Amino acid sequence: MSTELTRQSLAQLDQADPLTAFADRFILPEDTIYLDGNSLGALPKGAAKRAAQVVSEEWGQGLIRSWNTAGWFELPLKLGDKLGRLLGGKPNETAITDTTTLNLFKALASALRTQKADGPNRRVILTERDNFPTDIYIAEGLADLVNSLSTETGVDYEVKLIDDEASLREALDDSVAVVALSHVNYRTGSMWNMDEITAAIHDAGALVIWDLAHAAGAVPVDLNAANADYAVGCTYKYLNGGPGSPAFIWVNERHHERFWQPLSGWWSHNKPFEMSQSYTPANDIRRFMCGTQPMTSLSMVEVGLDIALEADMAQVRAKSLELVDLFIELVETRCDGYGLELVTPREHAARGSHVSFRHEHGYEIIAALIDQGVIGDYREPEVLRFGITPLYLTRTDIWDAVEKLREILHTNAWQREEYSVRNAVT
Repeated sequence: MSTELTRQSLAQLDQADPLTAFADRFILPEDTIYLDGNSLGALPKGAAKRAAQVVSEEWGQGLIRSWNTAGWFELPLKLGDKLGRLLGGKPNETAITDTTTLNLFKALASALRTQKADGPNRRVILTERDNFPTDIYIAEGLADLVNSLSTETGVDYEVKLIDDEASLREALDDSVAVVALSHVNYRTGSMWNMDEITAAIHDAGALVIWDLAHAAGAVPVDLNAANADYAVGCTYKYLNGGPGSPAFIWVNERHHERFWQPLSGWWSHNKPFEMSQSYTPANDIRRFMCGTQPMTSLSMVEVGLDIALEADMAQVRAKSLELVDLFIELVETRCDGYGLELVTPREHAARGSHVSFRHEHGYEIIAALIDQGVIGDYREPEVLRFGITPLYLTRTDIWDAVEKLREILHTNAWQREEYSVRNAVT
């Protein structure tokens, strides 16, 4: 980026941008610059209509018949195949179902069982110290559960934390069963090289689970090209599925027959409506599911997913990199001297699609920005985080957001007492 940028020059670039038209597919309040799509994507224009159709027509008129006539029963797999196209998945490898937390538990449990069958001495789960907390909690909880039920003595499962690629490679030995990593770090936006790291994990005889929560729909992903084992993630961020929309699980087809379902609910049964008294897992991706699916929220996922599939991911990634570069340059030139420290990698290959800065009064600054119509979010410790969603953000949005940030810093507007009051959700 040139250091002699103007809002007018950026507006000219926006006019020539092939992705600009996608902004009309979303509903956002006027006078709002939304830089939190990495936590909750914007509302697609067709989502409310689709939800109303499910409620008034499919439920209201079709009633229970809609499990067949409206395709409800097959929807998690139909949407899974659509999403799989964005993730480098093959048909019948992906299901949209449950939450990321539940799907991670299922994948971890399956990986541990697979490894125990192949080599009982592999008892270690590796994950990042700076991983999203639920990923660590689930790994620790699963290890504790397995250990509490085991009759073996002196041979426990344990979770070990790594800090970076060097410590990961050092920790990879014949005790490691599975490695759970977030492709894009939720706080800093730093990104692992999926191909290289997957190969290193496999060379050590371990399996890998990729959490794609901050990657799916934002950066190019090719799980099969990377030879990954499992992946999980949510649909309410860059895929714009709606608050709390169902998550996804992907399992490489080579693991399908060995995928053990620890939450063996009836929807994962081979023939659920035979009401058998014993459990026989389905012989396809249906075995990844648990119980009855939430049809209204699941149906809304398809609206955002279809928009994502229409966009050219190469163009999305190129614009994402450009907008983050622009944000960094503007902050460092127009907000210089106010104590903002970049914590996101500058290198394109090493970052996802959000950008973060550290400031000792990060929470108050974000609160002041939100009050001024620039919605970012805050993450401990002291991190201001800004999601870059190329389908509905423009270069002039970035300019205007940084101008608001500069004004708040210059006038000390963030020092108002109300901005120091912590909300329950930050």
